[in-house]
Amino acid sequence: MSKLRKILFPFSGGYHLITGVRNWMYDMGLLKSESYDLPVICVGNLNVGGTGKSPMIEYLIALLQDQCKVAVLSRGYKRKTTGFKLVETGDTVAEVGDEPLQFKTKFPDVLVAVEANRREGISRLQEFEPEVILLDDAFQHRKVRAGFNILLTAYGDLFTGDLLLPAGNLRESASGASRANVMIVTKCPPQLSEEEKSKIILELKPKEDQRVFFSGIEYSEVVHSNFCKISLSEIPEKAILVTGIANPRPLLDYLIAENKVLEHFEFPDHHNFTEKEIRELETAPFILTTEKDYMRLKHSLPGEKLGYLPIRTKFLGSAKAEFDRIIMDYIK
Repeated sequence: MSKLRKILFPFSGGYHLITGVRNWMYDMGLLKSESYDLPVICVGNLNVGGTGKSPMIEYLIALLQDQCKVAVLSRGYKRKTTGFKLVETGDTVAEVGDEPLQFKTKFPDVLVAVEANRREGISRLQEFEPEVILLDDAFQHRKVRAGFNILLTAYGDLFTGDLLLPAGNLRESASGASRANVMIVTKCPPQLSEEEKSKIILELKPKEDQRVFFSGIEYSEVVHSNFCKISLSEIPEKAILVTGIANPRPLLDYLIAENKVLEHFEFPDHHNFTEKEIRELETAPFILTTEKDYMRLKHSLPGEKLGYLPIRTKFLGSAKAEFDRIIMDYIK
């Protein structure tokens, strides 16, 4: 623990008291939690950022969009607008946020909306008669009672080994995991052994009715842009890597494995690039970035010198079929 976090440790006790009392009041019915007649699936985490919520939302969209009318509701983090808004492919990050724009760009036929008040957002979305609603990053939004909760925790950074804010990165006590229907350990190495899986499950201590899954990130071998698609090996020499995500380590590891080591310009998660930073980035012959960062950079940099590597969630072993069945059984 850093010196600063040691200093902040006493404040975590107050945070624990506040969040604990709030959760207890919802559990006891003293605070109202709204339920819905249609399937509502929540994807969230206990740690702050970096667990792979966006790839999981996209996995669920791909799984469900041919079976039913899907809607996605997100907060639209760092957008400069307020209230409910349906996301359009022509919107900007400033209007709707990077992740909702990413969802709409990749799945243009799916309803995507932003609204910080999830209860209000669901109410407004119901006007469009969706058959299932996916809630992005809403595990702590207890005013809404999702019918199915998916809790993500990253390999190597399990919530069980973390502390509450501000000394750690937990939004609420680890006991909040009991509300989940399934837990998914994300960003796992592809060859994770059964022995290590068993150790992780013991550490997570799932309830009898909770299932634990393991997934990794699969990167495309093709760099995408609005202008073309090229292989990773074809990007120009002296290209740079730009990231503004919580944990760029998996991407760096992938590039190293592909013998592509680039100068890395690392920014905070959801970073809004300044004009000065854009001018500095423009001097590079080519910029490789993440899909989320591409949403924030595509209107500011020449399209022919900017590209991203798409990613997707990939379940380890034979778990995909079981996970898909559990989701489809809930929908039906």
